[in-house]
Amino acid sequence: MEEDAEGMDRFDMDGDFEGGRFGRDGEFYYERRRERAPQTRDDALYGVFAEGDSDYDSDDGRRRSRRKRRRDEAEPDLSRPVHFQSAGKFMPSKEPEPELEERPGLGAAASASASASAAGEDDAAEEEEDLDLPTAFGQRIAEGARARREERARERETAARRRQASGVASGKPAPALGSLGSNTKVAKMMAMMGYKDGMGLGKNEQGIVAPVETTLRPKNAGLGSVEGFKEPKPFFTKENLPPPPPPAPAKKEQQRWSKKAGAKKGPVLTKNELLAMRSEQEQDEQPTVVQKVIDMRGPQARVLTDLKGLNVEQEMEANDVPMPELQYNVRLLVDEAKADIVRLDGQLRREQEKVASLVREKEKVAKQEALQKRQLQVMEKIAGVLEQVRVDDTAGILSLEGLLKTFQELKACYVEEFKMCSVAWIACRFAHPLLIRVFQGWQPLQNPLFGLEIMSSWKDLLQGDQAYDFSGDVESMAPYAQLVCEVILPAVRISGTNSWEARDPEPMLRFLESWERLLPPIVLQSILEHVIMPKLSAAVDSWDPRREKVPIHVWVHPWLPMLGQRIDTLCHSIRYKLSSVLHVWQAHDASAYAVLSPWKDVFDAASWEDLIVRYIVPKLKMALQEFQINPANQKLDQFNWVMIWASAIPVHHMVHMLEVDFFSKWQQVLYHWLCSPNPDFNEIMNWYKGWKGLFPPELLANERIRMLLTAGLDMMNRAAEGLEVVQPGARENVGYLRATEKRQFDAAQQASQYMTHHAVPGAAMADMSFKESIQAYAMDQGLLFMPRVGKFYNGMPVYEFGTVSICIDSVKRLLYAQLQEGIERWSAVSLTQLIEMNRKARQR
Repeated sequence: MEEDAEGMDRFDMDGDFEGGRFGRDGEFYYERRRERAPQTRDDALYGVFAEGDSDYDSDDGRRRSRRKRRRDEAEPDLSRPVHFQSAGKFMPSKEPEPELEERPGLGAAASASASASAAGEDDAAEEEEDLDLPTAFGQRIAEGARARREERARERETAARRRQASGVASGKPAPALGSLGSNTKVAKMMAMMGYKDGMGLGKNEQGIVAPVETTLRPKNAGLGSVEGFKEPKPFFTKENLPPPPPPAPAKKEQQRWSKKAGAKKGPVLTKNELLAMRSEQEQDEQPTVVQKVIDMRGPQARVLTDLKGLNVEQEMEANDVPMPELQYNVRLLVDEAKADIVRLDGQLRREQEKVASLVREKEKVAKQEALQKRQLQVMEKIAGVLEQVRVDDTAGILSLEGLLKTFQELKACYVEEFKMCSVAWIACRFAHPLLIRVFQGWQPLQNPLFGLEIMSSWKDLLQGDQAYDFSGDVESMAPYAQLVCEVILPAVRISGTNSWEARDPEPMLRFLESWERLLPPIVLQSILEHVIMPKLSAAVDSWDPRREKVPIHVWVHPWLPMLGQRIDTLCHSIRYKLSSVLHVWQAHDASAYAVLSPWKDVFDAASWEDLIVRYIVPKLKMALQEFQINPANQKLDQFNWVMIWASAIPVHHMVHMLEVDFFSKWQQVLYHWLCSPNPDFNEIMNWYKGWKGLFPPELLANERIRMLLTAGLDMMNRAAEGLEVVQPGARENVGYLRATEKRQFDAAQQASQYMTHHAVPGAAMADMSFKESIQAYAMDQGLLFMPRVGKFYNGMPVYEFGTVSICIDSVKRLLYAQLQEGIERWSAVSLTQLIEMNRKARQR
């Protein structure tokens, strides 16, 4: 069968690869792919029709078989161990002499090349025989083949001489094919890493020196022994063992696997120790944000939460730890065991916490159950008591004292349930008809103390220490307030409306003071609004200051603390009543002070100042103007009339009035007295002290009054020293006259100019008065000009010039303007100043 299949192609992989073998994992490994014979020109030209392809050409078949056997013999088997063969001894000028015995200079490559050259010669001879073609085309093919054979032969010879020359030049045998010496680049790199030639690899030089032999076993042999096949030698034999390592590392290697060495690696942790250590670490560590690290350096990505043990494998390889794979697997098992312990411990803790939570919940539910049972029992008792009260009420035997005692016992025994169930409203429902019966026919103004004890007991029961509701909302009214509104308030309203007089406040005040603690705010406000205020308003409207002997403040002021803001409506009516009689009042009538002074702190400041400046100050100024200062026969009636009002009139008005109408006369009298021949300074000093003592303290505290008194004292000192005494007010009078004349001239000039440029056709200038010219000027400027009804200044009517109040003195042809609204400060102004004052008022 083998002879029949000799010329056929085989479809297995034995001829496709070199050094092929099956590994332990069942995979096929090979060293390199076998090279196919190149296709010749004849094969390209003729294909299957080339000569010698006939199945009956036995000579050609024998020649092919012979060539194949030679080629197989010539090809070296690189999978076998290397055998060294001597290249012979030769001089550089001579050809080498081949020797049959093996020498360490040349390896198997030289013998392989020699056998290959011999095979080439045989092939050439056979190809010459095969290419004996009769045609010219065949001759050309034969010549091309012959040229190629010669070229290949020359290349073989050149390569052989080059190999021989390199071996002879170095004096060392050529390195074997595939050895470390054949690759200089790799040899240099390993030398830089500390590798020494002839030594083993690794930190302790424990690696093998000889390369791993690969032997191709016979086909279908498997792992069993095969007859006639010689097994390769083991990797470590006595001949190829590496030199022994130094003694210290060997001792360390032996200690590494001893029992003592294993005990030194660390203590064995129990479950409790591991959990205790972990809890300590958790307590020591601060809470930090966990960041995930993805390690993608290995065949599979790993997700890490910390960097502990990240480079353990690399450290083990660097430290040359024995069996790192085993230690890695053991470490994984230990870590998994630790993780399982921690996980189970966490589950156990959660279950324990859950059990503890359930126990607490059970206790809580048990307490709630006991509380609800108690509440149910309390509710049953309260319901029983209320049912008995209802039965007594239906039977008509329920008394106010018994009802009060029953609910007081309920509140004392069950305080929380009394509030939660609003038992107070139930008590109020039963007490209401009984209290109506008790207070029937009661007169609160005649007998204000009646029922105080009863209502006080019910207040303690229904209201207790709870504060009153000041919101005034009827819907949110408390039980006690509701009871008072339905029992007490109607009697007070009836009695106050029918029998109480506002000019006699004592009965109502006495009742309110007695019931102050028992009246809720909403009830008190209702009494003030619906009983007291209507009565007071009617009394104020009917009050006549000229006929009433009792001052109005006597029966109005007692209500000020209770009325609060409600008094404003009464004050407006009272001011109107006072102003209606003060315009005919005279300064010598001291009753006006008795009526007005109590209202200074009741009226607002602006209203009080307006009332005083309008009706009191002008009359007092007239009194001071009529007052005569005579040291020989002094009468102080007018001065005393003025000093009575010192505490009621605002200080600045009082000071201005005294400075203009009193001190000017006083200083003139003092000046003439000092200028008289032989004045008696002791008498003058006593006269000075007497006048100073007539001023009240609030005026003496004023700086302007002290300055005016000091000016008189300075005049007395100059006269006593013999110096010239200057007449008081001389310089000021000169300056005032000059300013007054200038203002009069400017006002007259402006009015004349206006009448000249705005003359009415057909009318003469003399026909338009000074007032009409001012009115025409205001209309031309677009300002309002109208009189202010009932307002006067020094007997002259007041007009509105835009936003400024003015007075027109037609005799002196002067304009007087009020410098500030609400303050009686007037000054002569011009039309230009009036326009400027209106502009500033609009800007404000």
